[in-house]
Amino acid sequence: MPHVCHYTGRKTRLGRQCTYRGKAKYLGGVGVKITGRSARKFKPNLQKVRSFIDGKPVRVWASAKAIKTGLVRKRLARRYVYRPAEPKAAS
Repeated sequence: MPHVCHYTGRKTRLGRQCTYRGKAKYLGGVGVKITGRSARKFKPNLQKVRSFIDGKPVRVWASAKAIKTGLVRKRLARRYVYRPAEPKAAS
């Protein structure tokens, strides 16, 4: 199973890291030049969470943004459900 967000589809993306040399023009230099580019990875902040999918608790990878925005439906930590008192049996 790859590390991909189940809700948003976020996954590892490839990019480049640039190395610069020189002094910026606004500081009195002739400008910065790129002297090198190396490959790097941008990884999403994935968390393994238990969420309800089709009424069953399933462990899935979810991005922190999906958790914060409320896309992930988690189970309640406690039973915060109103339960009426059971009727007493008549003697």
